Amino acid sequence: MAASCETTTDGCAVRRRGLVTLGLAALALLALPPAAVAAGQHAPGTKGRRSRKQVGKASIYSRKFAGRTMADGTRMSPHDDNAASRTLPLGTPARVTNLETGQSTVVTIQDRGPHVSGRIIDLSPRTAREIGLTQRQGVAQVEVTPIGPPRSDRRDRGP
Repeated sequence: MAASCETTTDGCAVRRRGLVTLGLAALALLALPPAAVAAGQHAPGTKGRRSRKQVGKASIYSRKFAGRTMADGTRMSPHDDNAASRTLPLGTPARVTNLETGQSTVVTIQDRGPHVSGRIIDLSPRTAREIGLTQRQGVAQVEVTPIGPPRSDRRDRGP
């Protein structure tokens, strides 16, 4: 690849410029102190990217996932307030409101998913019941609103 850069400097310069831009963006994210993030400030170019409300379909975790390890390393329990999102950071507390019933509950994003097109969140059976979503219905139109910064991993917490 080095030989191609020597003969075609334009392509090589474009690749280098892209890598420099990517590196600078990563440094900008790392430069923001944790206290600023907790206070709701954003790194340059990221304002509101993951903190906006989302409206879409929610589904219920299948019971076959009970006991399996989730993306954050904890085990899935159908009796906890866990949920899966493809876009929210792990550990983020979020309010989920069923737009049909008006019922809401707070969940913690602990896994990635749902892995079905058109859905924005998977809920544990307990939290699904809390917002009026039944196994028979399967899915419901919901609003998901992050309500705080991501919490630390449960394994890092004291007794």
